[in-house]
Amino acid sequence: MSTMNDLDKLRVMLPHWIDHNQGHGKEFAQWVDKLSSDSPEVAQLLAEAVQSLQKAQNSLEEALEKAGGSLDAPGGGHHHHCSRKHDHCHGHSHGDGHNHHHS
Repeated sequence: MSTMNDLDKLRVMLPHWIDHNQGHGKEFAQWVDKLSSDSPEVAQLLAEAVQSLQKAQNSLEEALEKAGGSLDAPGGGHHHHCSRKHDHCHGHSHGDGHNHHHS
């Protein structure tokens, strides 16, 4: 059984981070639409957050490409969502002390 180096671990985690980031960007954009007439200042700040997330998305995708592309975790993948869709029902750990749960 071989162990994964840090770059391989990143190649497993980056696709999840990309999906996760994209899901939040879509949620933020929906709130921009909801708040645009009642709270334009808040909507503008959320729109700026959407733009920032898009820049982060571009960097994450480029990092994945330069790292060598997606890599499945040993033992068959890296799945910890209730479904492939980002539905905020997951808690997980990446084995590096990073634990979180969305509710």
